[in-house]
Amino acid sequence: MATHDKGSTTSSAFSDDSFYPSSGGGVHHFDDGVARAGTDAISPFDASTKSFDTTAYTPLDKSTVDVRDDDAFAGDDRREFGWTAGPDIGLLGLRAVLGGIFLLHGLQKVFGLFGGPGINGFAQSLEKMGYREPVVLAWVTGITELAGGGLLVLGLFTPLAAAGLLAVMANVIALQYKGGFFGPNGVELELALAGMAFAALFAGPGRAALDYNRSWFRHPLAAGFIALLIGAGGAAVTYFVFR
Repeated sequence: MATHDKGSTTSSAFSDDSFYPSSGGGVHHFDDGVARAGTDAISPFDASTKSFDTTAYTPLDKSTVDVRDDDAFAGDDRREFGWTAGPDIGLLGLRAVLGGIFLLHGLQKVFGLFGGPGINGFAQSLEKMGYREPVVLAWVTGITELAGGGLLVLGLFTPLAAAGLLAVMANVIALQYKGGFFGPNGVELELALAGMAFAALFAGPGRAALDYNRSWFRHPLAAGFIALLIGAGGAAVTYFVFR
């Protein structure tokens, strides 16, 4: 029968060595699950002191762990957008030229500047081309060129601005394609402007723009497709409804 020593926290029942793991085989009531093939194995239990050695466990070294993207130790290693001289300067030049051309044409149509026809003169031209509601269409086209050109120069709302200008050019090409490719009655200039607008639509404004770091700047492909659908819808309505 086991007796207890009041002055000790360890009972005599636990003084029996058969209750502790040993390297000599036999029944181990506190088996640590470590296989012993005739050699001493590392165990958190120290049989000589009959206590558990907490230092037997080696803490996890994060430097040796193969960290995946979904691991708890994985951090956000995304690089911030920075200046890349080549593409950014190229896109700045593209926006400045394309936006400047449409800005000047918009000033001609809306305000009659630089020898332009103004709204009334442009509306008369649209009426001769077979368009209905020429005054309304003249305002829509003039404002699209004026606002779209200005926004492109600034690099603000670039996908929508480029899509609007592309829609204008699509209607012009649809009217003039019978004149062939080469000028003065061909569509080579209109195709060049449409190609520049298409490039700005999907390439984005570059980092030298007011659009820098906005959501559509970070996702140019998705923003480009959405704006392209809007522009295509506007071009289709203009050509098939107002004409």
